[in-house]
Amino acid sequence: MSEARVVHTYTSLPAYLAAVPHGSRREHVSASLGVRIRGAIEATRAHAWASRVLAASADYSVAFGAQASLGIAWYTHLEEGRAREYFERAAASDACVERHVPGFQRAFLDLVGEVLAVPVSRRAGHAGPGVHVFAAHGPCARLGGEVHFDTEGLPAPYLASRGPAFTAVLSLSRVVAGGGLRLWDLPYDGHEDPLLGELRAPVTVPYEPGDLVLFDSYRLHQIEPFEGDAARVSATCHVARLSAWSAWF
Repeated sequence: MSEARVVHTYTSLPAYLAAVPHGSRREHVSASLGVRIRGAIEATRAHAWASRVLAASADYSVAFGAQASLGIAWYTHLEEGRAREYFERAAASDACVERHVPGFQRAFLDLVGEVLAVPVSRRAGHAGPGVHVFAAHGPCARLGGEVHFDTEGLPAPYLASRGPAFTAVLSLSRVVAGGGLRLWDLPYDGHEDPLLGELRAPVTVPYEPGDLVLFDSYRLHQIEPFEGDAARVSATCHVARLSAWSAWF
């Protein structure tokens, strides 16, 4: 198996920091299919954040008729033709997330920055990290998420040059089974819709509260279906080296 097809799993954040030299952490993530750090935050903290998010349903942003999030996501607004609304609401979105889950955005950015060995700040004009809430028995639970790359937020010249870009997913809740991330060894080649029938089987990264998964945003991925009566709650941010290392939802 080639290096690119391996998901590297670490038992803790200290174990990862000890195993991967500071100067090669970004290259390590890029060269891997994905990096999973178990217990990157304490499970109790993950559950506490999930509880606060679930209690904030009155302030969710809803896209595609069923997909909910605390905080507004760029790709949903882009695909629904609401790009202008996204930028108009970005600051209010961050204030809403901070009100419901104090300290979450800064803590998440600091965690991702430590794993990538770069200082990460919110991308100017964009919404900072947010939290997806996929309902139990909903479309994602039954069918899995959309198979996609995370290229929507990258400027065209940056995308054309394949500038460094990463996706970070932090698991916050517990589901009965499933809910992991499927990662394919297929890099973005300029086409958003690959021929799935020609792909090899994906590698699935398990979903456990407190786990952090990082992967190259140019890699194909999907949320797998999940079981049970609990929602799948996970925090997400995208990171790229624009004018500085910047993150958005």
